[in-house]
Amino acid sequence: MWKEFTKGLFRENPIFVIVLGLCPTLGVSSRVVNALGMGAGVIFVLLCSNIFISLLKDFIPNKVRIPSYIVIIASFVTVVQMVMQAFLPDLYDSLGVFVPLIVVNCIILGRAEAFASKNGVGASILDALGMGIGFTLALTIISLVREVFGSGTITLFAFGDFDGVVRIPGIVDSPARVFVLAAGALLVMGYLKALVGIIQEKGGKG
Repeated sequence: MWKEFTKGLFRENPIFVIVLGLCPTLGVSSRVVNALGMGAGVIFVLLCSNIFISLLKDFIPNKVRIPSYIVIIASFVTVVQMVMQAFLPDLYDSLGVFVPLIVVNCIILGRAEAFASKNGVGASILDALGMGIGFTLALTIISLVREVFGSGTITLFAFGDFDGVVRIPGIVDSPARVFVLAAGALLVMGYLKALVGIIQEKGGKG
């Protein structure tokens, strides 16, 4: 069952290999803190929805399975939305409409239909964790490249005297702003996806 967890990290990474969840990937990846917040929300919703759909799969009629999955997913997205709004209001405002749009994230509905509805609870938990962590890692790498070169900073969660912003000397005063624009998101993702493809191809030949 270990392969159910590890497949989402690299071999079937939802962003770089399966190419799902691109709207939040392109929309919120201008800052690292956004990627971490979105990733945590997706992991929670993916894990809870996979568990519930795996448990209820034998009781949900086939004709209404997709609407039923969406209702289950939407319930957990509402929990994420309310918790984030209450405890992390700045992050909630920064992520904006992409928080409620987790409901229609193709990764979550795709794993519900392709995996959780056909497998047991244990395997569905590992699948959700692997895919969720793989999504978060890919999103964080894209955000790190975009923010470092586009703003000259790395934005994290503030605590104590730390304001949450690490400023990169030499870049912060003259960043390449194109990286934080939509074109920069496509550029960075394209190059990273190509890099992952080359690594997988060489690994396959090896």
